[in-house]
Amino acid sequence: MLNMSKKFILHGSMFMALAVALGAMGSHILEKKLSTSALHLFELGVRYQIYHAIGLLAIGLIAKQFANRKTLWAGWLMFFGIIGFSGGLYFYALTEQVYFRHIIPVGGCLLIVSWLCLAWSVLSHKNES
Repeated sequence: MLNMSKKFILHGSMFMALAVALGAMGSHILEKKLSTSALHLFELGVRYQIYHAIGLLAIGLIAKQFANRKTLWAGWLMFFGIIGFSGGLYFYALTEQVYFRHIIPVGGCLLIVSWLCLAWSVLSHKNES
């Protein structure tokens, strides 16, 4: 089983690769098929996925120094936040199904809480020096 640090670096890398592929698809294929507002939502999903994929990479690196439950929570909250927020935006932009609009703010809240959890992890860490 992969340790916490490797898991989040792996997840961040995979989310980043997916974001690049989806961004290319959006600019080359979907640009002609989606409305302007739907394309904007799709691109917003890509942008936030990139930001938070970098966040997962950072959590993976930070987890080496601050290996605790708060860091673990930060990573998993960010993982599921990406799926909820960016994934919700993708599906809403592509299908216009109102159901997906209800998932997006939940994903956004998970992303916010993940960053706060990471800050809490670092601030509550006791130095051994």
